[in-house]
Amino acid sequence: MGTMTYWVAVDGGNSKTDVLIGDTDGKVHAYVRGPGSSPQTLGVEPAMRLLDRLISTARDEAGLGDNQLERAEVFLAGVDLPEEVAVAAEAVHRSGWARSYRVDNDTFALMRAGTDEAEAVAVVCGAGINCVGRASDGRSARFPALGMISGDWGGGQHLASLAMWHAARGEDGRGPATALQSAVARHCGVQTVEEVIAGVHLGTIPKSRLDSLSELLFAVAATGDEVARRVIARQAMEIVALVTVAADRLDLRDLRYAVVLGGGVLRAQHPLLDEAIRDGIGAHSPRALVSVLTQPPVLGAGLFALDSLAATAESHQTLRHLVAVFNQVSAAL
Repeated sequence: MGTMTYWVAVDGGNSKTDVLIGDTDGKVHAYVRGPGSSPQTLGVEPAMRLLDRLISTARDEAGLGDNQLERAEVFLAGVDLPEEVAVAAEAVHRSGWARSYRVDNDTFALMRAGTDEAEAVAVVCGAGINCVGRASDGRSARFPALGMISGDWGGGQHLASLAMWHAARGEDGRGPATALQSAVARHCGVQTVEEVIAGVHLGTIPKSRLDSLSELLFAVAATGDEVARRVIARQAMEIVALVTVAADRLDLRDLRYAVVLGGGVLRAQHPLLDEAIRDGIGAHSPRALVSVLTQPPVLGAGLFALDSLAATAESHQTLRHLVAVFNQVSAAL
């Protein structure tokens, strides 16, 4: 493999893990995907064992032989508090995957994938919700992102539960009538929401059937249903609050900075949600540049590796291009 310098990039999410091995020219030598590796879900040691297997597979695919990796950039879901980052970093240190390394929350990888700007804020809204930011002087902003206990609101799982909650209350009279009632019942193959409730409780309707109710919520909101639209409006307000608070902590309000939106809920770019978010951010930060990430966040981990190794701008562009091609091919399969 010559004298080329190699790095490994990891995006360890709740549902899947992506591992890249590349070089300082921005070329990709291996791209491996495996199951989720969040230490919060699996525990630190099981997560590290899974990552070790995936990195070993990637090394074999890249044909590295005895070549040492110079840099490991490891970004993991569920690594939210400084104490969690420190524990995961110590585990990565013990792994010996590379001569140097960085470990942090996976939202930072999403942010780096979405922008080259030194000043940026990123929000991920997938199953859950999180936000991070960075300033050019090295300061960062983050939130605990531990759910209701840390003041969070929203994300796909929460939206799905609210769709069910409003449907139940609309049908039994405790809440306003809503088209969610019939939509939820049809989604579960029954006539009434009461049947859905009983079916889930008794096990005749799998709980997993409710997971996709967030998409149904957006579909019902698009028809003009006021109950569904209020939920979407609240989600937009929460995302705007995350962005603007992070921006204010970093003194970005009057500056040009990037806002990167990612995760399944935001990637879908539902007009009601997307437009409200852009309007809210624009009212606070007129110079903010809002974009939606369409590439896998592991790209950001790879770009961080190139940053750390002082690679050229051309190398960064090469990596962006190669990951985009891989993403297109994967989507077509």
